[in-house]
Amino acid sequence: MDIIQAGEDARLAALASYDILDTPIEGPYERIVRLVQKLLDVPIATVTLVDKDRQWFKARRGLDLDETDRDISVCDLTIRATEPLEIEDLREDERFRDSPLIDGDPPILSYLGIPLVNSDGYGLGALCAMDSVPRKHSPAHIAILSDLAELVLELLEMRRISRTDFLTGAMTRREFRTRLERRMAGYNRHGRDCAIVLFDVDHFKQINDTYGHGAGDEVLKAVVSECSGHLRGEDIIARLGGEEFCLLLPETDADEAALAADRFRRLVSQIAIPGLPDVAITASFGVAPLLGAYESPEDWVHAADRALYRAKESGRNRCCVASVD
Repeated sequence: MDIIQAGEDARLAALASYDILDTPIEGPYERIVRLVQKLLDVPIATVTLVDKDRQWFKARRGLDLDETDRDISVCDLTIRATEPLEIEDLREDERFRDSPLIDGDPPILSYLGIPLVNSDGYGLGALCAMDSVPRKHSPAHIAILSDLAELVLELLEMRRISRTDFLTGAMTRREFRTRLERRMAGYNRHGRDCAIVLFDVDHFKQINDTYGHGAGDEVLKAVVSECSGHLRGEDIIARLGGEEFCLLLPETDADEAALAADRFRRLVSQIAIPGLPDVAITASFGVAPLLGAYESPEDWVHAADRALYRAKESGRNRCCVASVD
């Protein structure tokens, strides 16, 4: 894999971490694009997020489209920059003079975009002001758009924080339940395989009592970090509470999930905490493939919990698969 593609993969992973693509209209983003229209006196304003093959508009004014192909996107250029990108007349720019945007409905001839660069340095998209006539914006306009772009980034970060456990960086229980609901709906419509793997750290209270809660926190962070490093693109790890975590494994049947659980079990058992050489870390795992009989996410998690209980009862540091009643 070349360096550019590796960077793009990381950028797309960063974008995915906000779980915002294809979400419904939200008032704060809509208010921002209305302000862009009013303050910069432009007919078109968008909050644009650049996905793998498309640009998708979280908010838009003056456009009827929800998304366009990435290969005609000016924002694809903006996300590669750290400064505002202004094109006074697309017809005079060799990169865009043949663009279908020029003859679109409405036509787009001028563009001003502020890159939405997150705290990790990844360009997620742009806040854009566009016009159907050539124009050059004043420094004051660029400053206004830059300030509003900061507001967009704050909204995005607030969204991510609300979905993320403060200590470990795993997904929160509440957000995870929403993901399970989506997977159950997809299973009911299309019958697509999915499984969850519930696990918790063995003898975690003993670690806290012996070495202190600070050491326990380091153990939890190390477990999530190790597991996160071996997840596939759509896999998720969530913290359900205390030392209990759950993996969501889309497109995974029971046998595949059992193999995955045992792989994660071995990964956890190899964790070493700096400064705590005597702490042996293991975890017990319960696997539950998605079944049509489950009426709620709680039913699904409860099936995995019963399997986890069997793993603990049979000696810990092992995996059990939920039985099909």
